[in-house]
Amino acid sequence: MEQYTADGNRYDGRMEYARCGRSGVLLPKVSLGFWHNFGGTDDYGRCRKIARYAFDNGITHFDLANNYGPPYGSAEETLGRMMDDDFRPYRDELFISTKAGYDMWPGPYGNWGSRKYLMASLDQSLLRMKIDYVDLFYSHRYDPETPLEETLQALADTVKAGKALYVGISRWPLHALKTAVKYLRERDVPLLIYQGRLNMIDNAPVDEGITELCEREGIGFISFSPLAQGLLTDRYLNGIPADSRMSKGKFLKADMLTPELLEQLRALNDTAAKRGETLAEMALAWVLQHKAVTSVLVGASSTGQLAANLKCLKAEKIHHSPLTIHHV
Repeated sequence: MEQYTADGNRYDGRMEYARCGRSGVLLPKVSLGFWHNFGGTDDYGRCRKIARYAFDNGITHFDLANNYGPPYGSAEETLGRMMDDDFRPYRDELFISTKAGYDMWPGPYGNWGSRKYLMASLDQSLLRMKIDYVDLFYSHRYDPETPLEETLQALADTVKAGKALYVGISRWPLHALKTAVKYLRERDVPLLIYQGRLNMIDNAPVDEGITELCEREGIGFISFSPLAQGLLTDRYLNGIPADSRMSKGKFLKADMLTPELLEQLRALNDTAAKRGETLAEMALAWVLQHKAVTSVLVGASSTGQLAANLKCLKAEKIHHSPLTIHHV
């Protein structure tokens, strides 16, 4: 196996970095998500090429979760293999995040937000990724049954145990976010970042006041699904391709692509073309121009797709949304 040497010009300005809230952390404006395409059923050689290309182009943030795959845990195992093969010499240049909160293993302790689950899951994640700590550990979802204080204390204790440097939360409602900000700050483990879905057809974090609170309190915001799982690309403008994510129907359902939405997407695509951009470039740029947003998480099934998404950093500023926000 050939020895990997990272591009010596990876910090030459091709990637822009943004301060994460009022912290010392700078995140790349485009981060690489391992939700899809890095599981045990995916070709390892291709995974490696994508991750190498990302790092060679200044993407220092790799985002994972315990159950990313399929099967569960396998995306973290892929990263662990890549740490051994390529990235261990660059560990201190990488910002690695993982999460726990969704279904992971059978029984009452493999889901939701208990201290038991979060602590056990992080220990398992570190073993799979073959690292001693994560840079960021998230509560992956709000648990309405477990006391918030239990979940938040578990997050704080992962930092105090040296297993995580920072903590974040994903998709918590506004009232719970307010509790998290206060609780963690009082325990000297301030909330670093909030992960939410923000894109041109889902403006919920803005409507709910999440982004405004993050900006006011000095918390970073990172958008997952900034391309609405491919809807905000040219992938579905002429129907549903047989090999597409929508055709498989697991996360992206065919009934989402209503005639009304398709008409709006085609109009957006026309706008992007007039700007000399692809729909994906424009959609990513639209998310990044929100003042509260630190980074967007993109997936990639090839280096070419990742290269295309990185063009959003050069996109023209969007002075207004060309789409009336429509929740899907």
